[in-house]
Amino acid sequence: MTEILRTADVLARRLYQAGCRHAFGMPGGEVLTLVDALTRAGIAFHLAKHENCAGFIGEGVHHSDGAPVILVATLGPGALNGINVVANAHQDRVPMLVLTGCVDAAEEQSYTHQVLDHRAVFTPITKATFRLDAEAADLIADKAVAIATEPRNGPVHIDVPISIADAPAKDRGLRRAPASASVPSGEALAQARDWLAATERPLAVIGLDALQETAGAAIRSLVEKHQIPFVTSYKAKGILSEDHPLCLGGAGLSPLADKHLLPLLREADLILSIGYDPIEMRPGWRNVWDVKSQNVIDIAPEANTHYMHQAGLNFLTAIAPTLAALSKDTATRETWANGRPAAVKAALAEAFPHDDNWGPAGVIAECRATLPPETLATADSGAHRILLSQMWDCSEPRGLIQSSGLCTMGCAVPLAIGRKLAQPERPVVSFSGDAGFLMVAGELSTAAELGVAPIFVVFADASLALIELKQRQRQLTNGGVDFAEHDFAAMGRAFGGNGMTVTNRSELRAALLDAMKADTFTVISALIERGGYDGRI
Repeated sequence: MTEILRTADVLARRLYQAGCRHAFGMPGGEVLTLVDALTRAGIAFHLAKHENCAGFIGEGVHHSDGAPVILVATLGPGALNGINVVANAHQDRVPMLVLTGCVDAAEEQSYTHQVLDHRAVFTPITKATFRLDAEAADLIADKAVAIATEPRNGPVHIDVPISIADAPAKDRGLRRAPASASVPSGEALAQARDWLAATERPLAVIGLDALQETAGAAIRSLVEKHQIPFVTSYKAKGILSEDHPLCLGGAGLSPLADKHLLPLLREADLILSIGYDPIEMRPGWRNVWDVKSQNVIDIAPEANTHYMHQAGLNFLTAIAPTLAALSKDTATRETWANGRPAAVKAALAEAFPHDDNWGPAGVIAECRATLPPETLATADSGAHRILLSQMWDCSEPRGLIQSSGLCTMGCAVPLAIGRKLAQPERPVVSFSGDAGFLMVAGELSTAAELGVAPIFVVFADASLALIELKQRQRQLTNGGVDFAEHDFAAMGRAFGGNGMTVTNRSELRAALLDAMKADTFTVISALIERGGYDGRI
């Protein structure tokens, strides 16, 4: 007997073949068939408490298994609740399939309740948007997966009409073959090799594109052979272990770190921009090198339309084979005879010490010292993220995940839930400011329901610390940045987890040790004084 496939089944099967095993969202009547199809295909559907958090939980899973995120939302308010996380996926280069329910085309001509043009809403913040059709379901499904996962990764939206989801459809096995990796050649390659052979002060800037191409081994081979110091964007932290002698750490959002790193960039005679996507960087990184006096090679999957920087040579090629081609038959020589990179590395270590008795730096230092080296971390947006990204060393790619392109608040808790769901054997810790934690506290119930046990550390100073700092720097009157103190530990206990409040490093150490032995999640509220970030970020 021939199996009759629904249109939703065709879509779900293609997502399963793409490696998806989890979907997250908040269902409504308009997506029930879709949820059923996902479940039948072998993709578990998990109920979140808000669509925005659902997407971030899915992203946490993605950083573990590499599969595209599946976000499911019903029509109208459900779809609009996911706008932030979809925009975040677009700017943070996260492959995501956004599946929304909608009324049928004929129905929407005479029915207005909760009806709006989802595709018009999602078009500016996705790589593509489709309306699912029974006759072309397999084609649309494959297009969506291919577009979401090709460089640069990003979200693709599919609107699923109610009756179309149930309509019979065929799966013809349509699959687009991936493009072959390309390498530079000719005069441009020869010029790049000459620059590499002649350099005395090279420096590499490594970004998210290199991480997505898993180019770590190729980068290691190049920088070690030619003794090239390197910095990474925050997202690319750990592409090579940050204890590597050539590593100068993460960069891009800390003025204090930039005080040491940017002068070194300007001293370099060769800059290798390796998969460097400047969407993560603050304006201080605009045109930080001069192509008139410095040789610059940019290797990226897309043409430079951002104008954050320029390069003398632009290669739109695959990173690993390009680096191999650059290095082939190229002689090595001593670099940085003046020892400047080592001096900068020492200055950065002094600028971000680990010996504070307390305050935000003391909290981070104690967490890093107490938690095992294999701990996976997530960071919310705020002052603590900037400090954390300088102090939390990563020995592997995606050891610390965060929102760097959009810098959205409220991401750390759901990211940690997803990460722990995908890798329950690894310790997972999230770092949130108290305001960001309040945005998503309801997802503690999701952690309890999923049976996952991450550790949620909250920097509790009853203030939007980063914004308050900027307000004072501009000598503006205090306003709109302070709020009441809350018992975050009690919130953890109320949702079925553990909760502890700590005021010093010894209390934090004990709480972390207890949390690692617990079979449910733990909220640790670290009470810190306001102004603790002054001079530290």
